[in-house]
Amino acid sequence: MSGLHEECGVIGIWSEKKEALAESVYYGLYALQHRGQESCGIAVCEDGVISAHRDLGLVGEVFDRQTLDSMPEGNMAVGHVRYSTTGGSERRNCQPIVVNHMKGRMALAHNGNLTNASQLRRTLEMSGAIFHTTSDTETIAYIITKQRLVTPSIEQAVMNTMGIIEGAYSLVVMSPAKLIAARDPLGMRPLCYGRLPDGGYVVASESCALTAVGAEFERDIEPGEILLFSKEGIRSLRQHCETKPRRTCIFEYIYFARPDSVIDGVSVHEARVRAGRILAQSCPADADIVIGVPDSGLDAALGYAQESGLKYEIGLIKNKYIARTFIAPGQLVRTDKVRIKLSAIEPVVRGSRVVLVDDSIVRGTTGARIVSLLRRAGAKEIHFRVCAPAFLHPCYYGTDIDSEEGLIANHMTPQQIAEKMNADSLGYLPIERLGELVGHNCICSACFSGEYPTEIPNAAPKDKFEMKIVSRPD
Repeated sequence: MSGLHEECGVIGIWSEKKEALAESVYYGLYALQHRGQESCGIAVCEDGVISAHRDLGLVGEVFDRQTLDSMPEGNMAVGHVRYSTTGGSERRNCQPIVVNHMKGRMALAHNGNLTNASQLRRTLEMSGAIFHTTSDTETIAYIITKQRLVTPSIEQAVMNTMGIIEGAYSLVVMSPAKLIAARDPLGMRPLCYGRLPDGGYVVASESCALTAVGAEFERDIEPGEILLFSKEGIRSLRQHCETKPRRTCIFEYIYFARPDSVIDGVSVHEARVRAGRILAQSCPADADIVIGVPDSGLDAALGYAQESGLKYEIGLIKNKYIARTFIAPGQLVRTDKVRIKLSAIEPVVRGSRVVLVDDSIVRGTTGARIVSLLRRAGAKEIHFRVCAPAFLHPCYYGTDIDSEEGLIANHMTPQQIAEKMNADSLGYLPIERLGELVGHNCICSACFSGEYPTEIPNAAPKDKFEMKIVSRPD
């Protein structure tokens, strides 16, 4: 809620028979809408021919009944919802990316962020590659295509590519005859698959998308694993498994994922409730009620109330018909959206000492706005509790935190931040207890600790590939 950006969401469906898969992908993308609200797209494979529709906007804006009906039937389809972490929010950067080359066609959907994208892109450009987008997904597509020219199969090309690209990624690749899912060796980004009643299969970023299309969850795809779906059945390729220690992004549990999803065997809802319980133990407050900031703060607020014995209340109402505040660029637009997105329930908060639970504080501006809402509604005291440690470092793996300068915790103490937000106190989740959320310490928490699981790339903005072209005489 406090200024973070989502990443992306991917889905792929394989069926034994030709059917209207675009509609099923559409429902899956709806379930993944929280992961990206800038653009979306669907690609369908019909007898080896790939057709796609992509555009800027929410799923319900880009796809209407007529658009879905115009897409062909097929036995495979992939879909994508996007928030831009590399490359701006432009139509050319919409996914899935569709590639035509001498070995056939390919559609690619990607969630994550490559840490060596700049070096790879420069190498490709120096060899004559011409890029049409400014996202690192096209870099992945180029490398897979180059590898396909010298390998006997698309799955071998994907396997070779995983030895070249670095960082966080979950991929869904569709060739004329195969659907491939791949997860990075660190397991930073989630990816799972399930079985449809008719024998088909669904791959998705979160298990909630499987439920949306009527699939039964089978399992998570392992870090480094490639799953191949074809007429020959399912095949698992594990050459990159267990080559690196698992480092699942802890913020998938704190914020990104939907609470009804299960990631790597851990319920997102239960992880957030545990975060609230830990907050109550480490940062108690003399208060009357506990309320959460919708949506990701609600589960943690429930845990705080359960552990503290304070009364849990619904004190803030979210307007369901507006996209998340941070999707709009620019601080003025962001503030305007916060103003209409949340409202306080006055009879609940008036005269009460309130514990306010949110998922994070980035700049402090959104938190200050929420505190102001509660003050105007008559809250007597406001004790701000954050179910994450303080953000101190940039993220290079798909979360849009790219500057230490913009992180308020690097410039102010918790007491100073509380004063700036007009809160009575502020408390963070202790970083040493992060592992308790998921029951282990095989997590990436670099944005809190500064301990990165990969080599840190040279600092670059997400629009690093959007260079102005300057003509020079030969």
